[in-house]
Amino acid sequence: MRLHGLTVTAFGPFAGTQHVDFDTLSAAGLFLLHGQTGAGKTSVLDAVCFALYGAVPGARQQPGGTLRSDHAAPGTLTQVVLELTVAGRRLEITRRPEQSRPKRRGSGSTRERAQTWLREWDHGAGEWRGVSRSHQEIGEEIAQLTGMNRDQFCQVVLLPQGDFARFLRASAEDRAKLLGRLFDTGRFAAAEEQLARMRRGAQDEVRAGDEVLLGLLHRMRQALGTGGGLDRLPEPGTVLNGHRDGTGEGDGDADGPAGTGGSADRSTPGTGDAADGPAGSSGSDSSSASGRPGRRARNGTGARRVPRSRTADEAALAPGDPGLTDAVLEWAALARTEARERLEIAALASAAAESAHVDAMAGLAETRELARRQRQFAHAQERARELEACADEREETARRLERARAAAAVAPAVTLRETAAAAHEAADAGERQRRALLPDGLRELPADELAALAGEFRQELGSLESAQRGEQRRGAVDGELAALERDARTDEDALREAAEWLSGWEDERHAHQRRVDAAHEAATRAEQIAGRLEPARLRLAAARRRDRLAVQAEEAGGALLSARETSAAAHEEWLRLKDLRLRGIAAELAAGLRDGEPCAVCGATDHPDPARPGSGAVGQAAEDEAFAAYRSADAAREEAEAAAHRVREELAAARAESQGEETEALASSVAAWEEEHAAAHGQAAGAHAAREALAAAEREHSERLAQQQAAERRTAARTSHRDALQRERAALTEELEQARGDAPSVAERAALLRRRAALLTESAEAARRAEETGRRVEEATDQLARAADESGFPGPEEAARAVLTEAELRALQARLEEWRATEAAVAAELNDPELTAAAALPPADADAARRATDEATRRLREASAAEDAARTRCAELDGLTRQAVTGARELAPLREAYERVARLANLAAGTSSENEHRMRLESYVLAARLEQVAKAATARLSRMSAGRFTLVHSDARAGGRARSGLGLHVIDAWTGAERDTATLSGGETFSASLALALGLADVVTDEAGGTRLETLFIDEGFGSLDEQTLDEILDVLDSLRERDRCVGIVSHVADLRQRVPVQLEVVKSRHGSTLHHRSVPVHG
Repeated sequence: MRLHGLTVTAFGPFAGTQHVDFDTLSAAGLFLLHGQTGAGKTSVLDAVCFALYGAVPGARQQPGGTLRSDHAAPGTLTQVVLELTVAGRRLEITRRPEQSRPKRRGSGSTRERAQTWLREWDHGAGEWRGVSRSHQEIGEEIAQLTGMNRDQFCQVVLLPQGDFARFLRASAEDRAKLLGRLFDTGRFAAAEEQLARMRRGAQDEVRAGDEVLLGLLHRMRQALGTGGGLDRLPEPGTVLNGHRDGTGEGDGDADGPAGTGGSADRSTPGTGDAADGPAGSSGSDSSSASGRPGRRARNGTGARRVPRSRTADEAALAPGDPGLTDAVLEWAALARTEARERLEIAALASAAAESAHVDAMAGLAETRELARRQRQFAHAQERARELEACADEREETARRLERARAAAAVAPAVTLRETAAAAHEAADAGERQRRALLPDGLRELPADELAALAGEFRQELGSLESAQRGEQRRGAVDGELAALERDARTDEDALREAAEWLSGWEDERHAHQRRVDAAHEAATRAEQIAGRLEPARLRLAAARRRDRLAVQAEEAGGALLSARETSAAAHEEWLRLKDLRLRGIAAELAAGLRDGEPCAVCGATDHPDPARPGSGAVGQAAEDEAFAAYRSADAAREEAEAAAHRVREELAAARAESQGEETEALASSVAAWEEEHAAAHGQAAGAHAAREALAAAEREHSERLAQQQAAERRTAARTSHRDALQRERAALTEELEQARGDAPSVAERAALLRRRAALLTESAEAARRAEETGRRVEEATDQLARAADESGFPGPEEAARAVLTEAELRALQARLEEWRATEAAVAAELNDPELTAAAALPPADADAARRATDEATRRLREASAAEDAARTRCAELDGLTRQAVTGARELAPLREAYERVARLANLAAGTSSENEHRMRLESYVLAARLEQVAKAATARLSRMSAGRFTLVHSDARAGGRARSGLGLHVIDAWTGAERDTATLSGGETFSASLALALGLADVVTDEAGGTRLETLFIDEGFGSLDEQTLDEILDVLDSLRERDRCVGIVSHVADLRQRVPVQLEVVKSRHGSTLHHRSVPVHG
């Protein structure tokens, strides 16, 4: 990036327009920007920064302030124009800040919004070409071309020596803040936070696993219930306390967050087998499956594990207890063993009841079967009699079905004739309806003549369009004439009223003036007292404002800190997405390739292997969205900075205005003055009212005169306007009389013509439809006659009556088939030997068999309910145990994942014992950048110090809780000692700071994409150097030309004027500062 020219107008200390020719200054490679203190040397750099980024460097940004020169004329607008070349493009940026300017009409001022223009030099056309006038688009374009934001530009191009001297001696925390702003390390801080979130999430998962096991234990206790000997089991907490005391078989590992330890992958003996087995296993299987825990429970040894000194609270289960998993699984095994013993007893009782129930059911079934056969035979006899009664109906149905099948071929022709007849009837009715609306002479006309007559009406209607517009205009003219008459009457009333009021004006004015003079003396005395009271009130208001602003200043500081953190995070996210997009830019360019069209990069028309987007590719929209979020967050930060600065300025102003007096003392003084002023004001209370009455009377006099004159002017103008309107109305009336004919108006005549044309058109269409549908009816009738003759019917009407619908045919066929099936079924039942034999026996008695079966059923139901309850209890306990075992197994990898993530999170956060230097991940990356900066700075510091000093990065561990890894030391070649940078002298500190600034500029430039920086500024700091050191530093700066750079030194040191021949001098005066290019001979 190379600067060519800068033009400032009404900016900072510059009242008029000043120009800086950087091409002339850059020709020598090194130039001096000097002037008296306060002349505006730094304002030149502010103008460059403002042109590029729309704001001055942060340290000099005035929240709520203005960039406008106080020396400038009111009509001169503040403006900065910068011409530069960046990324091979020559650009011109023009910016105007928000400012006040005089109104173009009338007095006062108006607020001018901020404006920005970006133009690019078109070498082919030899002229400037406009690019954009959008603040956002221009900001994005400049940021993309330079590869730097405002903070980076101010650190890299406008090297502030004071900041780097502080950076040289700063703590690791302060260095991290600056380096974090300049380098894209937000992704590493995000990685730290992500690991911390993962650690918390894993910890919550492990604790949630314990909660699940406790929930399953509670459900097992509910499923187990009470009674039946089940209350002999020990409490779950009793088993757990055995593990707490080390008497259990599995000791839990208490290192985890939930205390479940490694028990998740060590099942209690026998638990896994029992949980996987069926709920209804036999008693021997149950004892074998439960293993030692079941035997220990029956012998009562489990309960003796708990020492009697244990309290009830200690025996409770809770997430985080060591051995909780083993205790839950062991108690589940004890409960399942007891439940299976009760199931065996219930199963034996249920088997006996079931055998008795089977016998009773067999007897009942035999009795019911006999009764069924007797009823079935009697029902068959009844249905045989019903079939004999409907024989005639069966024969008639068969004949009707045969005729309908013969008429099936005629059905389509019948349907066609009926449809055509219905359509013709509707069309004929529509024609009669339309013709009935026509006049008598037109009702019998054919369709063609009706259509021709409708066309004539439409043609006549078109000729009336101009007359309709004239009729509308005459209505408007009538309205205007009526309004003129109303205005004339209003003005006559106003003239009469004004004349009456003005006749008594002089007497009224003299009366008001006498009242004003009478109250003047009292008012003067009150004003004198108020003049002494007002300063006291101002000091009191300032004191109260001072107390309130002190609280607001503290709140604004907190809001500013939060806004800065949010802005930094958004900036890091934008740079991360930008980097991802640039990495996949080849795929983005390849998406626009077309076969046979040249590539925008290499020019080839063949694209054998275009790049493809990888996973996680980022597009332009995502980058733009992130940049917009950053701009929004940065705007919020600037607003917070402005608010904080504004509160601090207001607080300082309030303290100065209150003159350090206490609020209570000022309040007492003001109260005394107000009491004295109230007494004087009461004596002069009539002065203000008298003056207001006089002023009101004078205003009314002026208004009355103005109203009288305005009414007279309107009356004169109204006469000529009325004459013109009356002439126009007469001409329109004559034209409309000819156009409307016999109708009341042209509009009504046009409406009548439209109705007649529409009626004639509809009648013609209805006549054509009636003729067409009549022809279709005749054709359908002929087709039906032919089809009836071919099907063997005497005529079309007989064939039509024989036609049945498909549903009617299916109904007749189904009825015949039903009769046949019923007849066959009745014959089979009457000839069945089992039914015949049952009918010969006495009637069956089912009541006695039913009563015996009910009693057996009741006993079986009770026994089965008891067995089902026991079996359900076993199944539910088995299922819950399986869930507990599964949960314990799933908890083991969660524990391992937590330990792994916790180790990584602690290592990244610098809190792990494995992190010897206690360096956070972001600090580690920044340390690598700082090491690059120190290496680049040493190349120049060695020349500045004649090879004596070398800057090195130190990762020594800091004491206490301080951040490690961002230390800077200097090696003194004369002594061979490595010492802290704080031990350097003033001149040595300046040399090291300058070398550090230049080194940081090189590294940031490379980090930003290698944007070539051909213009640098170094601001102040040369006054602390001796002659030899100054020569060495100037040699180093002069050597920057080897990289085709131009260096501007900003200083007021007089000795530099003799050493740097090319100079830009800032001269201040009471009318504003001016810029002067100078070239002086160098004195050796």
